[in-house]
Amino acid sequence: MEKKCLCGSVEPGQPGHGGQPGHGEQPGGQPGHGGQPGTGHGGQLTKPSLVDVKGAVLKACFVIGSAALVIICLRNSLTWHVASIWGFAREYVWQSIWDKLLDTVGEDPFTLMFYGTFCVTSMVYWTVGLTFMYFDLTLPEWIRQYKIQPSTNEPLDRAKLKKLVLVVLFNWTVLFPVFNYCMFFLHEWRGMPDMRVLPSFHRVLVELIICVLVEEVMFYYSHWLLHNKRVYKYIHKQHHEWTASVSLTSLYSHPVEHIFSNLLPPAMGPLLLGSHISTSWLWFCMALTSALNSHSGYHLPFFPSPEAHDFHHLKFNQCYGVLGILDYLHGTDKMFRASTAYERHIMLLGSTPLRETFPDVKKEL
Repeated sequence: MEKKCLCGSVEPGQPGHGGQPGHGEQPGGQPGHGGQPGTGHGGQLTKPSLVDVKGAVLKACFVIGSAALVIICLRNSLTWHVASIWGFAREYVWQSIWDKLLDTVGEDPFTLMFYGTFCVTSMVYWTVGLTFMYFDLTLPEWIRQYKIQPSTNEPLDRAKLKKLVLVVLFNWTVLFPVFNYCMFFLHEWRGMPDMRVLPSFHRVLVELIICVLVEEVMFYYSHWLLHNKRVYKYIHKQHHEWTASVSLTSLYSHPVEHIFSNLLPPAMGPLLLGSHISTSWLWFCMALTSALNSHSGYHLPFFPSPEAHDFHHLKFNQCYGVLGILDYLHGTDKMFRASTAYERHIMLLGSTPLRETFPDVKKEL
């Protein structure tokens, strides 16, 4: 059976390879590849059957269970090494470190939640994002081989990159602090736990799982709504200027989208649960790293697969969610599951690029 090649991306509405229409959006809303609408708009969600519900539940259990197992292993290993280096008892190593931090910066809730959250997340986002940007600009061969869409952004359009950085800086330095300021008062109204006492690891793990599920629901439906034809061209189309994304495009968005689809979904979990600030920091760092990786354009060894969201940027109307659970439930990943990209949608545990393991099969001319 012949499979269509997932070639490098083209700008929406521009001619594709060999004079064929481009992927995703096309003028006049003509159908794209695979008979899917070409406008980038989200249509009506299908009503899930019992089989779909069962499949979504199994997918959720597998994805979340696997992630939880990895977190448990990392925590145990990290705890042992930190305790060995610093000489703390393993049972109290993280509490001892937290006490030292609070002895230095204080226990004021506003300081920790506003300034602390901004500093911790800034360190993670810009360290990871600029590292990927360095690779995009220098294109060392060892990482170039892991590109999901080969030959795209080679070289990066400097004017487009400048616009990207300016928008992201505005979102990060203006919108995020305002949002963070408002969230503090909501947390104050909700009630805050004792800042000095860290929650147990099991509580943290359960809260992380709930935060992941809350984000999946809120991001999926908000993202799908942003693809509605009534609002898409005014808000979300900006994010889709990058059909082959780079890491920093994770926060390249209209202010409305940034608040309601980028900031609110991950923030709601800790608010609903009344999470300790340390749990919130851990969760925000995980969510940011995941977003940066899914927009990076690289499928690197031992990193979670970014194939689904990269496919979304390529095709526009597939894979709206984070975990893929609601995409499976509503059938908004059917085109993805029928593609070669889905075969690569696994964690790479070796050094051989998955494009070599599962190559595209081009149609014979």
